[in-house]
Amino acid sequence: MAKRQDKLPTLWDRPAHTKAKHDILVKYLQAWFGIFGGSSHVGKVGVLDGFAGPGVYSKGEPGSPVLVLEALIDHRHFGRWADTEFVFLFNERDSERFQSLKRIVEQELPKRWAPWPNNVTVHAENENFTDLAESILADVKPGHVLIPLFAFIDPFGYRDSSMDLIRRLLQYDKAELFIYFDFNSVNRFAGKGAGVDTRFEALFGCDDFLQAPERGPDRGQFLHDLYEAQLKKVCSFAHVRSFAMVNESGHIGNYLFFCTSNLQAFDRMKYAMWSLDPSGEYRFEDRLADQPVLFAGVLDTRPLQDDLAQHFAGQTISIETIRDYVIAETPYHSGQLKRETLAVLQRGGRISSPNQRRRNQYPDSTLLTFPFTP
Repeated sequence: MAKRQDKLPTLWDRPAHTKAKHDILVKYLQAWFGIFGGSSHVGKVGVLDGFAGPGVYSKGEPGSPVLVLEALIDHRHFGRWADTEFVFLFNERDSERFQSLKRIVEQELPKRWAPWPNNVTVHAENENFTDLAESILADVKPGHVLIPLFAFIDPFGYRDSSMDLIRRLLQYDKAELFIYFDFNSVNRFAGKGAGVDTRFEALFGCDDFLQAPERGPDRGQFLHDLYEAQLKKVCSFAHVRSFAMVNESGHIGNYLFFCTSNLQAFDRMKYAMWSLDPSGEYRFEDRLADQPVLFAGVLDTRPLQDDLAQHFAGQTISIETIRDYVIAETPYHSGQLKRETLAVLQRGGRISSPNQRRRNQYPDSTLLTFPFTP
């Protein structure tokens, strides 16, 4: 039996940050399934949960495998997607946890959704994630590519999720990645010696982490920015966004990175982030225009207003260009642009329009002028 990489029992209490990850995962997959389930161009899609765990927590809360299947089979439009095949692969390295996962997948879930849908296939594997990914790649025949794949990679620590492996596994069309970045461990151990630095070379896909400051907040920011840059450069993801998980003491515990090459998917992920219910035990943060952006409570678009005023200063620009910029380059989503942001800017005299028919209305092709700000 492989040595367990953590000190937790086979079943453990579900932490608040785990529930946060799962909430985001479910909200996004509900939209993702809708995109492909309703497409006449895609007949088969896959979901890979590389570190699936035992499938249940100590107090009976469902694990990620159960939650992602719920997101599909209990979807209100699932009955319309009979022509799309959905393939799920849940992997758990630890033997005891795998037995729990296998029991849930093979015994409990078929009873819950009986008769089992003909277009849903579930596999449970007991492999090291690296070995599993390599076997998936080895099965791809020459001239063929993987089906559209959503990969949820949530390891303990910083092992078994090398940048090169991610690149090769997700190089195919319509691949997306939701990955947990163990910021605390990376910040603590990266650059501390040859015995561990080989693992960080694999994690980052380079040894530039050795250039990080020795200590202080600049060190953490350097390592975060390097990982983000490598996901774009090495894995060729057009859009990468991180969400800082902040614990109840106000410190960043870890980051979640979402990666895609589809702007619409990027927008939908941020919709999922903003729809989370706030918790006293965790919250999510980002930054824009040197201001904190909080994914909880009352919506505050002041950081977005200031960023747009700075970025487009002195330009007259189309609403479509502004929308794409907001989706691609800010923590906000497109639904927060018009009424909550542009209308506020216009009422404050910070923007104007040369072709707007009605004030505070922004249909397609509307042009907006951002005055030059010293």
